[in-house]
Amino acid sequence: MKRQKRTRSAAATGLMAGLAVILCGCGLQPATSFVPAAGPGSIEAIPGAEEETITVTSKNFTEQLILGKITVLAMQAAGFDVTDLTNVPGSQPVRDLMLSGEGDITIEYTGTAWLTYLGNTEGIPDQQEQWEAVREADIENNLTWLPPAPLNNTYAMAVRSEAVDSLGKISSLSGLTELPVEERTFCVESEFNSRSDGLNPMLEHYGLERGSPEGVPDENIGIYDTGAVYSATDNGACNFGEVFTTDGRIDALDLTVLEDDQNFFPAYNAAPVVRTELVEDFPQVAGVFAEVMPKLTSDVIRELNGQVDVEGGEPAEIAFDWMVREGFISEAGGLLGQE
Repeated sequence: MKRQKRTRSAAATGLMAGLAVILCGCGLQPATSFVPAAGPGSIEAIPGAEEETITVTSKNFTEQLILGKITVLAMQAAGFDVTDLTNVPGSQPVRDLMLSGEGDITIEYTGTAWLTYLGNTEGIPDQQEQWEAVREADIENNLTWLPPAPLNNTYAMAVRSEAVDSLGKISSLSGLTELPVEERTFCVESEFNSRSDGLNPMLEHYGLERGSPEGVPDENIGIYDTGAVYSATDNGACNFGEVFTTDGRIDALDLTVLEDDQNFFPAYNAAPVVRTELVEDFPQVAGVFAEVMPKLTSDVIRELNGQVDVEGGEPAEIAFDWMVREGFISEAGGLLGQE
């Protein structure tokens, strides 16, 4: 039986109109508004899905575009008529689409929802506990969080791999305390420098005091623009640079991520968020994601991100090729445009 979509509120209609202007500009579709046509694979058509139009949305950075396109392809393979509203500029607009009922499915990060949307002041480092807390909190918003992927796009500190041996074969953040003070040098962004889950509390958590001559003197810390931290770390401007654990530049620049062995950083696992009404009417949707999400590890998504950011690939094509390799879909040829 066809699910009845809720009537759009004036606010939701305005939101959609605003997004249309942002995304389409002067009547042109953005470069990310297509996915290659998919044939059948291990994902099977859900009975009745062909009569249901659903909207998949995502944010507008590389990883989110890839995850969004994976979701579009999965839902198309499941038989749905999919409206592709990936590439939305910003977290809050995506959240608003989901809350208003204009978005049906997105891939969101547990830590983002917990801290940004739900207003909590401290994240939960344990990945399972963080997901469970978000799932329970969002039930009242008519949003169902399905089990997350292993990928955890959280903060980390990385070192250039060729320097590991000279730094006492360091492999974890607790190893910072064993280094001479002059080797405790850091490259960070301005935001990370002042965040409640950033540099200062991280150092304190691991027994180091910022500004102390015996801990991490201020002159040991360099502040860089967004993105410049990676190249600065690789070039040896510092020994340890702030990174996101799923960034493709980690592999491209041969950086080694230090283990957060005392569990300081909050968990940011990616998980499908589905309008509760949709997953109640089509419970098989949960089964589709149960097949796809376990394959999305941090290593896998880092490789896919690198194919876009380092090699210049198109997110939709990278997502499609991965889905085919995993057997979820097959090649059908041609392109499916966004309506």
